[in-house]
Amino acid sequence: MTELLTAAQMRAIEQAAIESGEVTGLELMERAGRGVVEAVFEEWPELAQTPHMAVVLCGPGNNGGDGFVVARLLKEWGWEVEVFLYGDPEKLPPDAKVNYERWSALSAVFPMRDFDIENYVPRLVEEAGKTWIFDALFGTGLTRPIDRELASFLGPLKELPLGARPGVVSIDIPSGVCADSGKILDISLPSEMTVTFHLPKRGHYLSSAANSTFSVHEVDIGLKKKFPHPIDGVSLLEDDDIGMGAFVRCGKDRTPQNALPSHKFSHGHALVLSGGSGKSGAARLAARGALRVGAGLVTLGVPPSAQMEVASQITALMLQRVEGADGLAGVLEDERINALCLGPGLGGERARELVPVALGGVKPRPTVLDADALTAYVEEPEALFAMLHEHCVLTPHGGEFARLFPDIAEKLNATPAKGPAYSKVDATREAAKRAGCTVLLKGPDTVIAAPDGRCSINSAHYERSAPWLATAGSGDVLAGFISGLLARGFNPMQAAETAAWLHVECARSFGPGLIAEDLPEELPKVFRALGL
Repeated sequence: MTELLTAAQMRAIEQAAIESGEVTGLELMERAGRGVVEAVFEEWPELAQTPHMAVVLCGPGNNGGDGFVVARLLKEWGWEVEVFLYGDPEKLPPDAKVNYERWSALSAVFPMRDFDIENYVPRLVEEAGKTWIFDALFGTGLTRPIDRELASFLGPLKELPLGARPGVVSIDIPSGVCADSGKILDISLPSEMTVTFHLPKRGHYLSSAANSTFSVHEVDIGLKKKFPHPIDGVSLLEDDDIGMGAFVRCGKDRTPQNALPSHKFSHGHALVLSGGSGKSGAARLAARGALRVGAGLVTLGVPPSAQMEVASQITALMLQRVEGADGLAGVLEDERINALCLGPGLGGERARELVPVALGGVKPRPTVLDADALTAYVEEPEALFAMLHEHCVLTPHGGEFARLFPDIAEKLNATPAKGPAYSKVDATREAAKRAGCTVLLKGPDTVIAAPDGRCSINSAHYERSAPWLATAGSGDVLAGFISGLLARGFNPMQAAETAAWLHVECARSFGPGLIAEDLPEELPKVFRALGL
C-alpha cells in the first residue's frame, strides 16, 4: 500500500529532513522543479526533442518557488518561457525568493494582472498546440479559496474546451484544490498532469481533485523514509496488496497453498438472503460473486415465492428455503455457514425481519449489510447500530450513507469555506466508529474504514478509471465478493479492501460494455494476472 499524506504530514516530513541537516529547503525546491521537468519529458518525450513555449504561473509561497525552478530549467533546455507572479516578490519565503532572483537574472517576471482575458488568454488559444502552462500558484498548503482577482484570471482559461487550451501541468496539486479532502475551494485549474513530491496526498484520490487532472506522477525528492511519518495513516490500495499471500494466508493461516485442506467447507460457506419473486436477481448476483471469489459453498436463502424462480436460474449455487425469522434461525443452526450477506433485493419488510436474526446469536457471524438491509433502518439507524458487531461490513452508496449518517453526510457535502476541508476519509472513519464495524463508502473514490481508525482508498481514477462500472447490479456483486472473502476467513477490513480492488480490476479487465453479470466471470482472468 502507498501511504497518502495530508498537507500537515508532508510539512512535518520536510521539516524533519531539513532540521536533521540531511537536506536544505533550497535543495528540496531544486529537486522538485527538476522532477517536474523530468516527469513531463517522460510522459511526452516529444517535448524534450523540440523547444516549446512555457507559461509558468507562480504563487506567493514555496509552490511558486518550485515554479521558478521549472522556468529556469526549461529555459536552459531551449524553451521560450514567460513567468507570471501572483503576489509581492518581497514577501516570498526565503527559498522561493532565491529562485525568484535566479530567474530574474535571466528574464522578466510579469505581474499576474498581465495574465488577463483581453490580452493574454486569446494568445494562449492561438498557440494551444505548442504552449504549456505550469501551475505553481498554490500547492498542498492552500487553506483558503482563491481570491476573486486571481479567479478572474483563471476562470476564462478553465472554461476553454479541452482542445482549445494549452496543456496544463499542476505542480503538487491543481491550484484551488484542498490537498486533504480533494474538494475545490471555489475554483481550480484542471490539468493534464499533476506532479507531486515524496508521496501522493489524500486529495489526489478523493472527490473533485481526481477529476481535475488526468494523471498523478510521484517524484522522489530524497526524503528518506526514516523521517517520522505521523501515525493516523491512510493507504491507497494497489496491486501489490492483492496477491498470492492474501489468498493463501487467510487469517493467521500460513500453510503453503498445496497443503491447504481441499474440501469445500474448508473454504467457507456463505449464505446470501434473497427477496421474493421477481426480486431475486440482485441476491443471485451477490451469490455468484461470493462463489467466484473463492467461497467453498454459497447458498441462496429464498422465501417460498421465489423458490421456483431461483431454482431455474442457478447451478453451482445452493438453494435453501428461508421463510422468515424462524426459518433463518433454523438454517443458522448449521455452524458451517460462516458468512452472511443481506440486502441485495431483500426488500425492506423482509430485511427488518431477518437482520436481527442474522446479527444475533452467541457467536455472531461475519455479515455484509448492503442496500435494503441498510435502507430498512433509515428511520431509526440507532436500532441498527445497536445490533451491529465488529465482524460486520456496511457497504452504502452516497445516498444510503446520507440516510444512515445524516449529520456526517451534511458535513461531507457542505461547500468548504476553507481547508483542510472535511473529507470522505473523515466521514467514513466517523461512520465506522459510530457503527462499531467496517464501513465501505462506495464511489470512484471508495473509502474503507475500520472502527479503530484504519483507512484505505480504492481509487478508480487515472489509469484505473472504469466508468462502465456504474451499471445496475455492480454493487450487489461487490457485496458478494466481500461475503465470499469473509467466508474464506479474511477479516472484515481485509475482505472489504480486497473485494473493492478486485471489483475495479474486473471492470478494467472486461472494458466497455460491462454489465454486472460479467464481473464474477472476469475474476478468473484477474486472478491469473495476479499469479493465483
